[in-house]
Amino acid sequence: MNNVVLIGRLTRDPELRYLPGTNTANCTFSIAVDKGLSKEKKAEYEQKGWVTADFINIVVWGKMAEAVNNYVGKGNQIAINGRLSTRNYEDKQGNRRVWTEVVATNVEFIEWKDRNSNSQGGYGASMSDMPSNNFDGGFDDFTGFEPKEDPNIPF
Repeated sequence: MNNVVLIGRLTRDPELRYLPGTNTANCTFSIAVDKGLSKEKKAEYEQKGWVTADFINIVVWGKMAEAVNNYVGKGNQIAINGRLSTRNYEDKQGNRRVWTEVVATNVEFIEWKDRNSNSQGGYGASMSDMPSNNFDGGFDDFTGFEPKEDPNIPF
């Protein structure tokens, strides 16, 4: 079984590209996922300058990729469901490298960027119910959705 479920914050803005020939959208980004350390262990890690989160590479395809690019940015919280993928390649110096990423099949916006201002909001419905090839990206009315302030969220 290859199933990955993550909730984290984008570490950079998504990068949207289109494959030549097919014009299929491809969006890549990374998220920081808290390691779930105890308060004491987290304080110890921070004191030593160690990271308290894992940084995971994500790729999304199709209309869902376009929606991610349009509605989330660096710092926004997002939930991902997908599968782990690894690839091997040889770099310019001839060294063998391994690239690991999550290929997202379902995406939920916990926070999103507002195209008309710098404010953020939350989106409580999952995109997983929408087939990725039929999603029209029509998120123009978010009436009633507000960001959730929760002191238990680690970052």
